Amino acid sequence: MKKILYGILLLNFAYACAPKTGDNLSNTEPSATEKPISSSLDLTNVNNDRIWVEIDPGSFSQDTVIFRLPRVVQGTYDVSDFGSFVDDFVAYDYSGAPIAYKKIDTNSWAIPNARQFDKLGYYVNDTFDIENTDAETPFSPSGTNIDSTNYVLNLHGFIGYFDGMYESDYSIDITAPADFKKSSALSLIGTTTSEDGSSVTDTYYADRYFEVTDNPMMYGNLEIVEFPVGDINIVLSMYSPTGAHTAEQQKETLETMMDAQKRYLGDLNSTPRYDVFLYLATRGENEPTGMGALEHHRSTVVVLPEFYPEEALDEVMTDVVSHEFFHIVTPLSVHSEDVHYFDYDQPTFSKHLWMYEGVTEYFASHFQVYEGIQSRQDFYDKIMEKIQTSLTLDDEMSFTEMSENILEEPYASNYYNVYQKGALIGMCIDILMREESGGERSMLSLMKELSAKYGMDKPFVDNDIIEEITEMTYPSVGEFLQTHVVGNTPINYEDFLVKVGLEFGERMGESTFFHSGQAFYVASTQDGNIYFRDDMDLNTSHIELGIQGGDVIKSINGTDYTIDNINDLIPQTLQWAPEQEIEMVVIRDGEEVEISGVVGTPMVKKPGIVESEDATDAQKQLRDQWLGTN
Repeated sequence: MKKILYGILLLNFAYACAPKTGDNLSNTEPSATEKPISSSLDLTNVNNDRIWVEIDPGSFSQDTVIFRLPRVVQGTYDVSDFGSFVDDFVAYDYSGAPIAYKKIDTNSWAIPNARQFDKLGYYVNDTFDIENTDAETPFSPSGTNIDSTNYVLNLHGFIGYFDGMYESDYSIDITAPADFKKSSALSLIGTTTSEDGSSVTDTYYADRYFEVTDNPMMYGNLEIVEFPVGDINIVLSMYSPTGAHTAEQQKETLETMMDAQKRYLGDLNSTPRYDVFLYLATRGENEPTGMGALEHHRSTVVVLPEFYPEEALDEVMTDVVSHEFFHIVTPLSVHSEDVHYFDYDQPTFSKHLWMYEGVTEYFASHFQVYEGIQSRQDFYDKIMEKIQTSLTLDDEMSFTEMSENILEEPYASNYYNVYQKGALIGMCIDILMREESGGERSMLSLMKELSAKYGMDKPFVDNDIIEEITEMTYPSVGEFLQTHVVGNTPINYEDFLVKVGLEFGERMGESTFFHSGQAFYVASTQDGNIYFRDDMDLNTSHIELGIQGGDVIKSINGTDYTIDNINDLIPQTLQWAPEQEIEMVVIRDGEEVEISGVVGTPMVKKPGIVESEDATDAQKQLRDQWLGTN
């Protein structure tokens, strides 16, 4: 984790190192508490890959004001330090002259003569450009992109706030080339065109700083498609640098998925519009490397590799976007005071990541099987994978303690478990709720009850929610939460699977050509060769082709491979279809052996969850109530 270094405050003087501010202003403008904070970004005047930002808050009556960019943003559970991407910060008085300021820390600037202070400006560097370097950068979907063809405007990376003014209105001007497409869920209140017609300025409105950070935008060479899902208007804005994928292709995937989600959610209040911003990254030098998504209340930003084949992209989008969409349940409708009154500089964290991320991840998996868009066995495999992954992390760590201290070690390095064990916690409570109620209640029905009790504008008290859930449900649910979520006792998943007639066993499952949980090959640092492993079973495709453990890969389809370039091959193999022809030369016992054939569908025997042959009718009935009858 990055640490904020506090040192002696140095007095800094900013001179004319930034664009001229324009006409002089008088200090008779309205108070900062009486007018929206005016902010502007100019995409037509990019300087050394930087955007100029201006912030005009109105007049102040106090001696000193502090301006900040977020150190932490909601949903990331990590330090981002967006102030570290700011250059040439300058504050102006009402005559347009630069005035003194003090740099407090990485993300904060104090302006001591606040009664003379008019506005400020600064350049912002993007984060995507340096993700391939050793520099620490924000998680890609929370980051920013400044490029001649695409701008990812996570506004928390550009627009800051003044201490004590979280609730102030904001007006936001975005000036961009007239031929740019743009997409934002923020309210557009006006558009003006330059005299020569080359640029357009869009003015947006946000009723508080949270609305600024919660509504990302994209500008540039985008594809934008809209479609209804029930009473929700879905807007997909997509950037594919090489045109390998289209928004129309993804529309079908999202429509099928979100229709199923809406059926699953039923009458739960949601949002009239939901935006999906999809950035597909090439493997270029200035491209993002952190793949995934970041939720917002009514939108999500997704960053994924462009090299994914269509089928793989569809699958990942279904898993990733469905997770983010389910955040309209929690934390949108059910959240604590730590979430509701979030401090972007020194946040406190709720104890209940098991609910915000874990239950959301569970819903993202469960709805697919419940609504019939995924097979039961695929669902079992996903649960098994989460169990196995969770056991590689600290299985005896209190989840509430981890959540509350998520920025610190050893908790930070166990964050990934919120998507693994957190989802399994949701599964166990779901099974308990259905068992106790004869199939009438569930994890989802509990979240609906909590949503009705609290909702978007009313946070719960963090320390009270487990007791409230216990009172609303059953003693067994309260005991589970106290033992396995507050406490540090590992969960015996077999105890819950047996309730629905499932057990641990072995089954044949698909793998990729070179991976199945672990790689089928070893790259030797001693001789640079790539060996097929002889300490594990190879997959069915290897066996059918005649590959043996210990074989050294010399070439595949005419290209020689060593430790230096094997990583160039692996992404290609993810795109191999079963009918893909392959010609391979391996070295076996000192002799070259030619191997040829089709890739086929690689299968491997692996531990899994299977339906018990001895399951009782009651167990099968509970299983059907749990997984649906589609």
